[in-house]
Amino acid sequence: MTAVARRDFTETVTVAADLALVGIAVTVCSLPVLTAGAAVHAGSVAVRDIVDGSKVRVAELRRVFLRSLLPGAVCTVAAATLGWLLLFNLGAVASGRVPGGLPVLVGTVAVAAALLAAGALGVVHLAHHHSWPGALRWAAGTVWRQPLTAAMVAGVSSIAAVIGAMVPVTAPLLVGYLLFAFHVLAARRAPVLSAL
Repeated sequence: MTAVARRDFTETVTVAADLALVGIAVTVCSLPVLTAGAAVHAGSVAVRDIVDGSKVRVAELRRVFLRSLLPGAVCTVAAATLGWLLLFNLGAVASGRVPGGLPVLVGTVAVAAALLAAGALGVVHLAHHHSWPGALRWAAGTVWRQPLTAAMVAGVSSIAAVIGAMVPVTAPLLVGYLLFAFHVLAARRAPVLSAL
């Protein structure tokens, strides 16, 4: 009984350490900014292997990263542009420069949460060898059909953002744990992934 508990504890610690390492690697590879999409794609593949209990192969991650540089850069620019526009809109509505008040503010936050969920689920789907457009289409459809899943992804992301802001040194580690959370949520809430 003790041996089983110890083995389970050891496996848990090993997975936690692997996820932390993935988060650090994704953060470091994202420092040039335009490589962020490729780094997240490779990190998602690594987390997929960790979740499946497979061996993480560095050579495969390198291939995924290099193959994803161009589409990842396009997605990074698109995500940064959308994020800036949403923050600008939120600021304008919250300060009263744009009419609409609370309903428009809530609507803008809902759109931001849906876009965040689509991006997160797209990254999970992308780890299963799908194209970038195909992964994003699937993710957008999942968010539309399963708004609760989108809310859960947004909630987990918000918690990670708060922890990262309060304890900045944990931010790189949280990247790996956040990717893990996205994979777990997608596997439990979006059954399409189980057929891949």
